[in-house]
Amino acid sequence: MNTIFKYPRACLAMPLLRGSCGVVVLLFVVGPLAAAAENTWFDARCKPLPSDLQGPFVRLDNGSVLAIDGKASFVSSDGGQTWSAPRPLFEKSRNIKVSNERALLRTRSGVIIAAFMNLNERRWTWKNELHDAPNAKLPTYVMRSLDDGRTWQDIQKMHDSWTGAVRDMIQTKDGRVIFTAMKMLHNPGRHTVLTYASTDDGLNWEASNLIDLGGRGHHGGVTEPTLTELKDGRIWLLIRTNWGEFWSGYSYDGGRSWRVLQPSGIPTASAPGILKRLASGRLLLVWNRPLPEGKNTWPLRGGDGLWSETPVSNHREELSLALSDDEGKTWTKSVVLAREKGKSLAYPYVFEYQPGELWLTTMQGGIRIKLHEQDFIEKGR
Repeated sequence: MNTIFKYPRACLAMPLLRGSCGVVVLLFVVGPLAAAAENTWFDARCKPLPSDLQGPFVRLDNGSVLAIDGKASFVSSDGGQTWSAPRPLFEKSRNIKVSNERALLRTRSGVIIAAFMNLNERRWTWKNELHDAPNAKLPTYVMRSLDDGRTWQDIQKMHDSWTGAVRDMIQTKDGRVIFTAMKMLHNPGRHTVLTYASTDDGLNWEASNLIDLGGRGHHGGVTEPTLTELKDGRIWLLIRTNWGEFWSGYSYDGGRSWRVLQPSGIPTASAPGILKRLASGRLLLVWNRPLPEGKNTWPLRGGDGLWSETPVSNHREELSLALSDDEGKTWTKSVVLAREKGKSLAYPYVFEYQPGELWLTTMQGGIRIKLHEQDFIEKGR
C-alpha cells in the first residue's frame, strides 16, 4: 500500500468560456499544483487533489466549494478541478491580510464565518534574555458573509494579544458557533488557549475562560486546539502541548467555560492536530505522532525556557490518521498518510467533500490529497 506520486504541474491554464448569455467566464487551475509536496511519499490510498488551494473549505448552497487565502476567495463547481478568478475579500483601504492559520464555517442558515489573524498587524518582539515578547501583537479577527462569500461584513477584532493560531470552528446541535483561538501571556512569555462562541451566526461573540497551564518560551504553554461536539453534548477540545500528548479540555456549557482539563492519552509531537466529525458519525484525527513509525527515539527540542520549558519531540516528517467509533475512547491503528525526511508535514485541514470522501491539505509541507474513509476502516470492526 505504498506509493510515491508526483503532482502534475499546471501553468495557470485559463480557458475562456462563453456562456449562453454571451458572458465570458474565466476559469483557472491554481498551480504549480502542490509542487512543495512533489517528493513526498504517500500511502497508496491517497490521491492528489487537482488544486494547490489550502483548506479549510466550505460547501455553498448550490453545491460549489468556497476557499479563501490572504486576500481573496475562490469558488469551484467541479470538485476542485477549476476555480473562479480570485474575488478580493476586502476593499483596498482595509489593512487586513488573512493568516494561513484560519477557520471557515458555513452555518446551517447559510452564513459563512471566517476567523483568522490579521498579518498586517503582526508585531513580534521576543527577547531571549527576558524569556518573553513584551507587547507582541497578532490580533484575532472574525467576519461574516451573507451572500456565499461574494462580500464580507461585520469584521470584528476579538483581541490584540499575540494569537499563535486559529485552527478550528464548529456549529453545535443547538446552533452555537465555536472557534478556537490563543492569547500570549507574559512574565514569563507563554501561550494560552480559549474559544469564542456565538448564538446569532457570528454577529456577536462571547469569550471563554483562558486555559493557562503554565510554561515558558516562544512555543511554551498550551497552543493550537481543535474541537468537536460529542454525542452527549460536551464540547471536546484537543490541545497541543509540550508534554508528549494532547491535553483534553471539556465544556459542559457550549464552550462558555472549560473546567475539566486532563491528559488525553493520545501521544503527539509538539504540533497541532485536526479533529473532525464525519458524516458516518465517526471521529477522525489527523496529526503528527511523536516518533517516526518503527522507531523509538527522536531528538528533543526545547527545555531551555526559550523554545519551551520542557524538552519535547517536534517530529513532523510523518502525518498520520486514525478513526474512532466510540467518541475518542479508542482509535483504529494509526496510519502514516505522508512522509518526507527533513520536511514539516503539519497543520492539517480536513474537508468532507461528500460523505466519506475527504480532502486533506496542510499549511506546512504542501500536502494536497483526497482519500476515502472506507479505505481506512479496520476489517472486523
